[in-house]
Amino acid sequence: MPETPPVKLRPEIVALAAYRQGKPAAEDAFKLSSNENPFEPIPAVIAALAESSGVNRYPGAGMELRAAIAGRFGVSVAEVHLGAGSVSILSQLIQAAAGPGDEVLYPWRSFEAYPGLVSVSGATSIQVPNTPDERHDLDAMAAGITERTRVIIVCTPNNPTSTIVTADEFARFMTVVPQDVLVVLDEAYVEFVTDETAVDGAMLHGRYQNLVVLRTFSKAYGLAGLRIGYAVGPEYILDAARSTSIPLSVTQPAMQAALVSLEHEEELFERVSRIAALRDQVWLALTDQGWSVPKPQGNFVWLATGDYTQEATEVFARNGIVVRPLSPEGIRVSIGEAQSVDKLLRASAEVVANLPSTLCKATLD
Repeated sequence: MPETPPVKLRPEIVALAAYRQGKPAAEDAFKLSSNENPFEPIPAVIAALAESSGVNRYPGAGMELRAAIAGRFGVSVAEVHLGAGSVSILSQLIQAAAGPGDEVLYPWRSFEAYPGLVSVSGATSIQVPNTPDERHDLDAMAAGITERTRVIIVCTPNNPTSTIVTADEFARFMTVVPQDVLVVLDEAYVEFVTDETAVDGAMLHGRYQNLVVLRTFSKAYGLAGLRIGYAVGPEYILDAARSTSIPLSVTQPAMQAALVSLEHEEELFERVSRIAALRDQVWLALTDQGWSVPKPQGNFVWLATGDYTQEATEVFARNGIVVRPLSPEGIRVSIGEAQSVDKLLRASAEVVANLPSTLCKATLD
């Protein structure tokens, strides 16, 4: 019998590299590759999950959770949308606004899922290089807007460089963005920010009719395994996102855990403060070693290892630290357990000693 012809697939999807999860860590190592919260969920969340029932039924619409989020942002429930992680909502927004022949503009390097999400929509990625100090180049992004631009992504703190966009910078940027272009403010790590000049999406309600703010319960709230995030923005935009979403994709246990987390934010944010303090300690130690490290505002730090990235990754692995290599630019290292710091700094000292001086001499503050 003749061979069955291969299934015809979209060539741009076949050529696309699949998103890679962080590698697991050995028993005596620390996984600092996925920006996960090192703390287990708080007791109230664990209790809520243990008591969760009705998983034989489809989940509800999450009205109670949406109402709680709406109350914090001062918006209506219709202006809140839930998704299986904020990245899933970003996918919905891109598909709602952009297709073949359109452009999606974003900084680079930024979140590594962005290029894939754009390709799946059929649109074209326009990547704008970061500034030398690893921040968004908003002037260049503004200059890159064309009549084909349909979506602009601003990621702050930026993953993987951990740098912020300030409130003033964002306000100036929005004055030059056409009102018919969707701007997505990706704030997955906003709870870790300690810089008072940073933009805060919660303060922008009603100011822009083309802005959607994305946040997640995966990082600061420690619910990464439950996959739940949310968007806040104009109802007409979120309705379009809801139209592109996979129905019933947010589970009831996830919504219940998120609701309980909001009710216990004081306990959770005490943990967030500890992670941010440890982050600052690690940053100071790295700069003392000679690293050129942007002042971090997420729960991770960025090490510019350039062409030495693969070798550096292996050094960290030998020292019991699993990191996220993003060749050919550098390495992202999450802030994890306090016990991981000694191993982390031992490895980083070995790496920086072998880096070209152009990568590690100047400290970025």
